[in-house]
Amino acid sequence: MASLGLGGLNVSARRKSVPSRNAAVERRNLITVCRFSVKTLIDRSCFETIDDTSPEFNNFAAILEQILSHRLKGQISWFGYESPRSFWDYIRVACRKVSHNCICSIENMENVGSSRAKGRAWIRVALMEKHLSEYISTALRDFKTTRRFYEDGAIVLGEEANMLAGMLLGLNAIDFSFCLKGEGLDGSYPAVIDYTPYLKFTQSSDSISSDEEELRTLGSSGSEGSTPENIGPPFITDESSWYNKCKRVEQKYRLALEQKGYLEELVRLRENQLSESVSQNKLLLQRIEDMDLAHKMEKEQLEYIIVELQDQL
Repeated sequence: MASLGLGGLNVSARRKSVPSRNAAVERRNLITVCRFSVKTLIDRSCFETIDDTSPEFNNFAAILEQILSHRLKGQISWFGYESPRSFWDYIRVACRKVSHNCICSIENMENVGSSRAKGRAWIRVALMEKHLSEYISTALRDFKTTRRFYEDGAIVLGEEANMLAGMLLGLNAIDFSFCLKGEGLDGSYPAVIDYTPYLKFTQSSDSISSDEEELRTLGSSGSEGSTPENIGPPFITDESSWYNKCKRVEQKYRLALEQKGYLEELVRLRENQLSESVSQNKLLLQRIEDMDLAHKMEKEQLEYIIVELQDQL
């Protein structure tokens, strides 16, 4: 009986661990593919302008939309029914504190009716304003609002949220050009991610050498019974191996350039935040001094009034 009880506990523990594992894998997949999408956008921007026709942008917009919609709570109606909700409902509440935000402009757009379409328009406007990372960071700092809109296990409530805000900084270096009246704002269909550009198999050098060894072994075993007519051309691997090495070096160089641009953008953002903090600190100090002066003057006036009342008494 004890063994049966332990077996039942193990089965129940495994059943509980499966959903948590699936949720962690889902979060990791979305964050990873978002990082790849940002890198492809940065690479493509070096050669052409990014607009609505760019497949790299359309894929990035779909990925960001699914991240912000991950485990989003539905809206409870008066009759107790739960209706689906768009991530725009969360953004327009959590990003009100962003200075010079575009929330009111998106709300007043005539050709954008549905909540999903407004969210897609917001992504485009924020990218053109180079403030997408700032919007996301401000929304994530409002933890109370985020907790109200999202269920447990959502990406915006986990550790992946900080990674998301950081990787979006690199997009501030890109000049985007979008038309806010195109088909991309149609909110009647959900966003679909195209994973095929990121599913590239890179064969390691050890695997290549093992394949070459196997081919040489097959060639030597078949050469005993072969004739000069059916012997094929020799297997040349020097050029391919050098090509693979050059590709790896080129990938490392591009990665270093992307990291350099990301760090420069991060430093620029931190400098702007520091200057804003310094200016706000000066304003607060000046306000404190003014309040102290007003308090002293009021105190002197009250003392003068007290003296006059004493004289009258």
